[in-house]
Amino acid sequence: MYRTHTCGELTLKNNNEKVTLCGWVQRIRDKGGMIWLDLRDRYGITQLAFDEGSVDPSLISQVKTLGREYVVQIQGIVIERVSKNLNIPTGEIEIKVESIKVLNPSEIPPFTIEDNTDGGEELRMKYRYLDLRRNSLKKALFLRHQLSMETRNYLNNVGFLEVETPYLIKSTPEGARDFVVPSRMNEGEFYALPQSPQTFKQLLMIAGYDKYFQIVKCFRDEDLRADRQPEFTQIDCEMSFVEQEDVLNTFEGLIKHLFKKIKNIDLYEFPRMLYSDAMTYYGSDKPDIRKDKNNPNELGFVWILDFPMFEKDDEGNIQAVHHPFCSIKDEDKVKFMKGEDLLSIRAYSYDLVLNGYELSSGSIRIHEKMVQQKVFELLRVSKEDQKKKFGHMLEAFTYGAPPHGGFAPGIDRIVMILQNEPNIREVIAFPKTGEGRDLMMGSPDTISDKQLKELGIKIVK
Repeated sequence: MYRTHTCGELTLKNNNEKVTLCGWVQRIRDKGGMIWLDLRDRYGITQLAFDEGSVDPSLISQVKTLGREYVVQIQGIVIERVSKNLNIPTGEIEIKVESIKVLNPSEIPPFTIEDNTDGGEELRMKYRYLDLRRNSLKKALFLRHQLSMETRNYLNNVGFLEVETPYLIKSTPEGARDFVVPSRMNEGEFYALPQSPQTFKQLLMIAGYDKYFQIVKCFRDEDLRADRQPEFTQIDCEMSFVEQEDVLNTFEGLIKHLFKKIKNIDLYEFPRMLYSDAMTYYGSDKPDIRKDKNNPNELGFVWILDFPMFEKDDEGNIQAVHHPFCSIKDEDKVKFMKGEDLLSIRAYSYDLVLNGYELSSGSIRIHEKMVQQKVFELLRVSKEDQKKKFGHMLEAFTYGAPPHGGFAPGIDRIVMILQNEPNIREVIAFPKTGEGRDLMMGSPDTISDKQLKELGIKIVK
């Protein structure tokens, strides 16, 4: 057994116990006659004490050879600290060390492993495995874990079933560029990584699994910013036999559950705002209502409802605001079927906004083949492309598709807000830079001519 306890659990209740600890050397303080060493693991820090007057001189000599981030195993006796540190759980005790063993030495780290580190962002991302030893990132990963567990608990208790969906799929237009993956076994053909499990979760509703969720990776090849990564994680959910109100109530309940369990915050009933009002009064579909003097709430939750179904792109062509699977509002269906006044047509689509960030997006979906074909027609998707890209879905609609709708909160953004972090990279274990690069792994990277030949790909410069 390498250790009997972690570096975060010993207290005065363990006084006089003989213990074995393992961890990393955080810092060493040599005061002349006494040496103190802070030993760190993921659970916390325990202070070790070496009294030069009462221990074997060889042990003192050994301690003086240690450096920061050495991995060591120590044995000793728990004693009460004279100068206590009540800011940490182990701050009332220290270990009178009897023996120490170096399990692995360490080079001098390229930056200090401290809360206020001297390492710049690029350096920390290159040595991310060292950066992850810092408390701020540990707290973010612990919080992500807790959020995922509480999400599963809540959704399980209200009848949702967790189902995994594929990562290697067909390229379909969903609002951003796809990441594509060449198929060796099918030369000249490509998979795409999913921007979301959109079509799969709708197919699960058609299959009769009326409450689905998964905590899933999504991929979008788009320009990055402080709150966006090329791969991100969302709580993907779908429900059958529901109207918009059912979906909003279910997932407002989820968000309230998460904030209560994780931050012990009792949230108020979320206000609602029409998209048109958000644009008129705030000039944004992601309004920060904390700036509204009539809003008394550190947290500005607001539902944005009745998004337009269509908008014009930079070239003046009609495109879907959210995606082409949103159901049309009943009041606008006549205009929709006639193809008239398209920019005024509203969808049963909704966003949850918090403090000016889009926390989640969702909609009631189209479940009728004729309506879905009409949307594709208005978006200039040819009948040939409809069959090629969405034939499986259109055919599924002919086999008893129920009314359904869903919601997909982004875990990264929730954690970013809960941690009060301005940059999403600080709450992801292994993120990409603003240029989409992994500085630690050195990706993206070239591949060998042999691999290119196997895939039937030629690089044209």
